[in-house]
Amino acid sequence: MSSIRVLVVDDAVVMQQILTEVLGSDPDITVSGAVPNGRLALMQIPRVKPDIVTLDIEMPEMDGLETLKEIRKHYPKLPVIMLSALTEKGGETTLNALASGASDYVTKPEKVNNIMECIERLTTELIPKIKTLCSSVPAKNLPTISSKARSLVSSRLNTCSIKGLSIPRIVAIGSSTGGPNALAQIFKTMPQNIEVPIVIVQHMPPMFTKILAERLDGESKFSIKEAEDGEKLLPNHAYLAPGGFHMGLKNSGSDVFIALNQNPQENSCRPAVDVLFRDVARIFGQNVLGVVLTGMGQDGLCGSEVICENGGKIIVQDKETSVVWGMPGCIAEANLADNIISIDKVNEEILKRLKWREMVA
Repeated sequence: MSSIRVLVVDDAVVMQQILTEVLGSDPDITVSGAVPNGRLALMQIPRVKPDIVTLDIEMPEMDGLETLKEIRKHYPKLPVIMLSALTEKGGETTLNALASGASDYVTKPEKVNNIMECIERLTTELIPKIKTLCSSVPAKNLPTISSKARSLVSSRLNTCSIKGLSIPRIVAIGSSTGGPNALAQIFKTMPQNIEVPIVIVQHMPPMFTKILAERLDGESKFSIKEAEDGEKLLPNHAYLAPGGFHMGLKNSGSDVFIALNQNPQENSCRPAVDVLFRDVARIFGQNVLGVVLTGMGQDGLCGSEVICENGGKIIVQDKETSVVWGMPGCIAEANLADNIISIDKVNEEILKRLKWREMVA
């Protein structure tokens, strides 16, 4: 198998050198060029024919967002990973880039002169994303799924029409790579009154999740906010886990509240989908609808098993409309999904299942 060719676009000489050395040290990756701005990048792409581009957001002459838009005009399928500052401005620009067709992003350390931190972040975050976006190989070594969960999946469609069973009282959504655009597509047509709360984990760092929640809220009739510890879940509201915190749930009587914590990462993530899915299953039992959207890795798989074991249901985004079919693909391959559907049908599927409440009443 030939190595993955990467074009590095960054105006900072130090960052160029770090990227070139870190990426070049991986035997599966070759840095085919490094340029300081977008204009030179557009000239280099037809010459070096990269498999993927890493693109700094803030650059002279032609910044990352302008460059991305030009790349998408001429190379619509070329993967592009944005390099962004972990700041409020960086978050806004990154979400704009994702909406304009960026495949994914990696945040830079605040101080580029901290060489070891740069190397660590690029090694643990950028390299896996490059390999995932440039590979069509399905996930391997999936955790073992219990026979109990598998048998529940096969029988769920026979039980969903029985009065009192499997009627969603909460919708729990997990997403990662490609998730912001997928969430935007779901919520832009979500009606204002669906009678249940929605809880969401999107893999994102602090600040970025607040900006994402505000953006989704502004583009939707539905009420969406970044979750706060201790707040009560309300119907017709969506709660997005804040970056850097796991989001769980706790109940008191008939009320359910958000419970945030900074326990160790799970699946190399915080927030993690598995944490949320375990709690919705524990509190709502068979009355859970889990939704797993595009994303890298396997977060959500073990949590989906718990939801299934408690009689709830899982739907996942299909491979064709996912940026990365890692998270939903794992669940589909483990036979835990009630349905595998394109992103443009997810909202319709959620609403259809919520209407079962009326159909069996």
